[in-house]
Order: sequence, then C-alpha cells, then structure tokens
Amino acid sequence: MELAGALPLGELAAAFASLPVFPLFDTAYFIVSVLYLKYEPGAVEMSRKSPFASWLCAMLHCFGSYILADLLLGEAPIHYFSNNSSVILATAVWYLIFFCPMNLFYKCVSFLPLKLIFVAMKEVVRVRKIAAGVHHAHHHYHHGWFVMMATGWVKGSGVALLSNLEQLLRGVWKPETNEILHMSFPTKASLYGTVLFTLQQTHWLPVSEANLIFFFTMFMIVCKVFMTATHSHASPFAPVESCLCPVFFGSVSSGHTSHHHEHHGASQEASHAPPPPAKSKEELNEGTRKRKAKKAE
Repeated sequence: MELAGALPLGELAAAFASLPVFPLFDTAYFIVSVLYLKYEPGAVEMSRKSPFASWLCAMLHCFGSYILADLLLGEAPIHYFSNNSSVILATAVWYLIFFCPMNLFYKCVSFLPLKLIFVAMKEVVRVRKIAAGVHHAHHHYHHGWFVMMATGWVKGSGVALLSNLEQLLRGVWKPETNEILHMSFPTKASLYGTVLFTLQQTHWLPVSEANLIFFFTMFMIVCKVFMTATHSHASPFAPVESCLCPVFFGSVSSGHTSHHHEHHGASQEASHAPPPPAKSKEELNEGTRKRKAKKAE
C-alpha cells in the first residue's frame, strides 16, 4: 500500500494520456511505417519506376487505418488528407527514406537502437488510435458494441488489413497473405485491445480510460520492442491460444485431413475420367463450313 501511495499512477497515466502525439510520435509512426514498405520486395525498384505509386503505397501505410475507419462510419475516406501538416510530414519521411543521397536517412533510422525507439513510439500512437476509434464510434452508436470494436480494430491495424490493396498498387497479388487469415501480432493485439476499450467505454470494465491507455501501451511497447530486437515473429498470445482454441473451436487436424482426402479423391477422379467422345465426320464437316462462312462474312 505504501508503494502504491508513493507512485502516483493515476496522475502519471493521466499525464501520459494527454501527451500530444503530433509531431514527435507521428513522425516515428511514419518512419516505421515507411521502413516496412521499403522492406517489401520490389519496393525500391518501384519507387524509381513509378514514384507516384510508391507515394500512394506510403500514404496507405501511414493513413490506411483512418481511411478504413472513415469508410466504416460512412464518412469521406479522404477526410484525413485535409490534415496538410500530417500529409506533408509523411511525404517528407517517404522521400528521405527512398531518395536521400547515399541512403543516409535510411541507414540512420534503420540503426537498431534508434529503430527500437521509433517502434516504441509507434505503439503509443497505435493505442491512442484504438481508443480514439472506439470513442468516435461510441459517439455515433451508443449501444453498438460491434461497431465500436470494428472501428477501434481498423484504427489500430488498418494498414495490415489494407495490405492486399497496397500490394495491388505495387503490381503484386497475393490473396493467400490476407491479414484476416494470417493475423500478425499487431492485428491480434489491436483486436484484443479494442475489446478492452469497448468494455471500458460502456462501463463494463471498472478502469479509467487514461489507466487503460497507459497499461496497454506499456504492454504493446514491451512486446513489439522485444520482437523487433530479437527478430521474432512468435506471438505472445500463442501459448494461451494453443490452450483455449482447441477447447472452444476444436482441432484443425481432422478437418484438414478430410479436406485433403476430398481434394485427393477429386484429383484422382479427374485423372481417371474417360476422354471426351470423338467427333463424327459430319460434325467435323459442319464445323468447317461454319468457320468458312464466318470468314466470308
């Protein structure tokens, strides 16, 4: 109790929640987002061949969550682009990362200790966006739990959910990489986080919004910094999911096996299917006459 009294967590959380994210945290968010774009195969070549397409991809990486949230709430998807300061800042970051002489800016921001700081700052922005998305949806739909969760989710992971559209802009089509089918850690964490913020917004979770923002941000920072530093793709949720999912949703092995047998049986039937009957001489002559008549026309 003495330790809890000595640490004014409530005041610290309130000060943290009121901390402005523009321009410092937004700059870090844009840097990490555009870095991930540059890591994509063929992104550098595309920036030389079609700078405009590269810029559009960068804007999707930076503002895709706002576009999706506006679409869900029936607002103009280009509404956020009226924020000239953010668009100019994101454009400057894109230009420096892709076109800075001798790649100096890219080498600096991709230096691991500095990159870890940017990653931590990006998670601050992500959690703020989730909270703002839930709050915005609650303003329009006071009892729409699923609307609040959907809006908060796309605010936190809209860039990943738009990855297939961004791939199309780069001339790539990989539907098997759909983020909903193969959720990354940020997408799952945004989904779980938006559930917590929805419960808090509807007064089912007895905690203040500032405290929830603070503690969930600390959780996201620790996880993302550790995963980035160790180059790990393992989800912290995996141990819990491996225990709960078989109980509530069953095992995937039986269904996968049956599907494999069905597919194998279908392929065998196709391979042993009888050949189509040969056309008669009259049918061949009729086809020849029709082709000659079409040429004459």
